[in-house]
Parts: sequence; C-alpha cells; structure tokens
Amino acid sequence: MAFDLVIKNGVVIDGSGLPRYRADVGVRGGRIASIGRIRESAREVIDAEGRVVAPGFVDGHTHMDAQIFWDPLGTCSCWHGITSVVMGNCGFTLAPCADKDKQLVMRNLERAEDISADAMNVGIEWSWTTFREYLDTVERLPKGINYAGYLGHSALRTYVMGERAFDGAATEDDLRAMQAELRDAIQAGAIGFTTSRSVSHETPDRRPVASRLATWDEVRGLVGVMGELNAGIFELAGESFDRSDKVDPAKRRDYHVRLRDLAVESGRPITFGLFSRKDAPGVYKDYVNLLDETAAAGGRMFAQVHSRALSAVLSFRTQLPFDKLPVWKEIRTLPLAEQRAKFRDPELCARLVQAARARYEGGEARGTEARPAVFDWIFVMESVHGAHRSVAEIARQRRCDPVQAMIDLGLETDFNVFFLQPIANEDQDIALDLMRLPRAVVTFSDSGAHVSQLMDSSLQTHLLAYWVRERQAFTLEQAVRMLTLVPATQWGFADRGLLREGLAADLVVFDPDTIAAEMPEVVHDLPAGARRLTQRCRGIAATVVNGEVLLRDGKHTGALPGRLLRGPLARPA
Repeated sequence: MAFDLVIKNGVVIDGSGLPRYRADVGVRGGRIASIGRIRESAREVIDAEGRVVAPGFVDGHTHMDAQIFWDPLGTCSCWHGITSVVMGNCGFTLAPCADKDKQLVMRNLERAEDISADAMNVGIEWSWTTFREYLDTVERLPKGINYAGYLGHSALRTYVMGERAFDGAATEDDLRAMQAELRDAIQAGAIGFTTSRSVSHETPDRRPVASRLATWDEVRGLVGVMGELNAGIFELAGESFDRSDKVDPAKRRDYHVRLRDLAVESGRPITFGLFSRKDAPGVYKDYVNLLDETAAAGGRMFAQVHSRALSAVLSFRTQLPFDKLPVWKEIRTLPLAEQRAKFRDPELCARLVQAARARYEGGEARGTEARPAVFDWIFVMESVHGAHRSVAEIARQRRCDPVQAMIDLGLETDFNVFFLQPIANEDQDIALDLMRLPRAVVTFSDSGAHVSQLMDSSLQTHLLAYWVRERQAFTLEQAVRMLTLVPATQWGFADRGLLREGLAADLVVFDPDTIAAEMPEVVHDLPAGARRLTQRCRGIAATVVNGEVLLRDGKHTGALPGRLLRGPLARPA
C-alpha cells in the first residue's frame, strides 16, 4: 500500500536514547506506518541522505495563548524543530473570561508577559467565556504545530471575582466557583493548572497580578481538584524571595516543604523553572535537593531548565537600559533616522553618556525589562553562540566610556547591533549541570511572551549546535531524547516524542553538522504593527506535523496540520 510520505536514506535517532541507525520512515494517515527499508511508492518523498530523522521537539513552557490567533505557523518555535508546545504557563491564560471582561485578563498579561494589549485587541476575536469554550475555539483555529493548554490562576480568579481578584483573598464561595470551573476545564482537556507567586509579575499599574493575591490554602484547594480527578499538572512561577541568598533559610525551607507536601497529598506532578543566578549562587542547589526529597516522599516534581544564559536582548530598535532617563527618553521616542542625527551630535552625546552613567531614577527595574546597566555584564552579540565580549571590554579597547561605545556600535551598524544582558544562568557550566539533572526537562522558551525582550525559541537548536556539536557535552542521541521523549513523557503526550510505528508522525529532519540558530531580527509583524524579535534556524531540511510537511528548508509549504492536544480526561471529538 502506498504511503502519504516517505523520508528516505536518513539516520534515525528515535528519541529513546538508543543508538542511531539508517532507515526509511513511512507515514500514512498522520501516523508512522513503517520504519525500515521502504520500496513502496509515496505521494511525497523527502531525501534525508546525510541528515538525522528525529521526533519533533516538544516545548513545555510557552505563552502562545494569544499568538495562536494571529500566527497560524507558530513562529519562531516552528523554525527550530518544535512540533508541540504547552501554553498557559505562570497563571496567564485568556480563559475563562467573557468578552465584556477581557480587559481584566489583558491586565494580567500586558506587563507581566509583555504581550501587547493593542495586538490582543486587534488580533483576537473573542468567542468564549469558559475554558472549555476556549479550547473548542483553539481546536477550530488553523494551526501549523500542536498546542496543549493549561488553565491559568489569574484568569480563573478574575473570572470568578472580577475586580476583587486584584485586592485580596477569595471567599469560600469564590473558591468553590473556581474549583468548579477548573474541574470542568480538566474534563474538557486542559493539561493542568498554573499560577504565579512571583513579585516580578505585575499589572501595567504596578499592582500584583491576580494570582499573587491568593493564599496558599486557595492554591491547595485548586490543585486538590486535580488530585480528585487524578489528572493534570501543576506549574508555578514561584516565590520571588527564594531567588536571594539573603532570605531567611527557615522561610525558604517552609516554602519548599509546602511544595513537597502538595505534591504528595495531591498526587499530581509539580513543575517550575530552575535557573542559577550570580547574585544567589547557592539557591538552585536547594531546589535540586527538593526534587529528590519530593520523590523520596512519594510525590512527583520536575524542573524546567534552559540550555544557555537567560538574557534580555537589547538593541536600539527595541529597548536599552537607559530609555526611561529623561534625556534619553526624549530621543528614543523619535524615529531611528532622527535618533541617528542626535547621536552624532557631540554635545548631546556627552549629555546622554553622563545621564546613563548616573544613578538611575526609580531604582532597580523589574522582571525582564532592561535593568540598570552593569557594563561588565552587558555583552555584544557578535555571533549566536559567543563567546561574547562585554561592553566594558570593548570600551577599554576603544578608550572611551562604555555608553559611548554602545552608541558608536549602534551608529556603525545602522542600529542593527544586539546586546545581551544576562538575567540567569550566567555561568554556562552550571547551566550544563542543570541540564544533566535526572529530574529536569530542557524547555522554558517563553515563546509568545516578552517578544521584544527575550529570544529563547532557539534553546532546543542551541543544545544541538553548541552543547552537542561544539562542546560535545552530550551525544546526539542524548540531546534528541532530552528534546523529545523526556518532555513528551512529562506532559503526558503518549503518542509523541518517539519514532515508533503507530505513533503520531511529528518529525524533524536536520543536518547535525550545520543546525544552528541565525542572528535575531526586529520585525513589526504583530497586529497593530507591534514589534517583536524573531530568530530563524539553518540546517533543518523539513518539519513534519501529524504526517504533513509543514516546512521545507524553513519555508512554509502551505499546510496547517497542527492539532489541539487535550488532556487525558477529554472525550474524543
């Protein structure tokens, strides 16, 4: 019988971690139908000579809940071999919420996740109230890749409590109403429930997002619903005080005990991001101990880790650390052509340098916004993988002020230079240690959020290009398993993450010798013309989703084969 698609002559790395082998892969009806030497005809053939054929990559931490409405392809994720994503992390979702109340949800998303309210207003046609109805909407949308969705705590609170969600604790009636909606969402196919207790997550008027007003008993009561149903994952952006070595160890220990006990009592997996930070170098080790302690106590818990430094991407075309200073703000609101002329004025430039070097107004910036500049920790992105030179180093070489060096680099490149300001994982060897943890998943791209500040949709291809090819810290088999079977298993995608006959045909065909992220670009392709960073990839010959070729050499084929991946309690459509 003929196949819909045959990928011939490739080197199969099947996601299990087992050694590679040469084989053809045949696809029929969206499923892997045969692996071996295939002689039958096919409607479409991909010659994978010299390339790896692997399962499509899975990203468990995105915020593409809004983007899915105006970007059917799922960029930038799809360009980096991602075929399935999980959205709705950190308590931020678009549902449950009625159209008349959507500003409450947008208030949670706009500052905390840097998702443009203008883009959401223009780009989203609101057609739901409950989370069940939102999932039905997502299922109907044209999609290039697969999506699973959590229900977010902030949206759940505003749905039940309205404006009171931003003011204080829930009543018993509020909690019962939230539990009922969460129960229905899990039964409709929500992948789980998420929350944020992080002080960095604020509304545009500097108030805590709604989930931060919840008591721990409220969180327990909601996670308990998933325990009763025996379904769903709990993801949280944790207590921000836990990022500092100055915190009372007893306070940190109390928080960790609460997480451990919640995992044990609910029986549901708990997951969170785990990074190292130079201002709190020992904190991540406590979390590593927590993972093992929870497992020993009978609970399930896993960390989400990154493949490199988590860095704010700065540029003259997006944002700089000085933009809120009065003299800078006056110039940075001008069109780039006018800024160029201003920056060439020696007298004005001297004032800009003086202002940028002075103490910043308003103290430390928060979240992923550009932070006050420490020039030994701002790096020029001269290539994708580095090693990057600091602005301070370049200034010493040029015998000028670091701020002047940044201005000169901007003028010399027509403002096409990028600077990196690390937020976490500054020590790449610690990042490597975190990736090697047995209870960790390499994920956390944040795709769909912070789109003018971060560019981490390429973390999977960074693992292959840098840690496998350049550093040889992992074999290809190990790395592919880290990007496929491991996340697919943790998020319960039982028919993905492996190349096995009968499983879903999500595949990526890539050249291990050339796969790598390209340099970022600034584009204005969001609804209402909002800007974002994008980053393409080279070395991927084809991406296949549910048996259809989505991309060939990075170019869209026109197919939109993506699906909604519902949780285990959802009834078949």
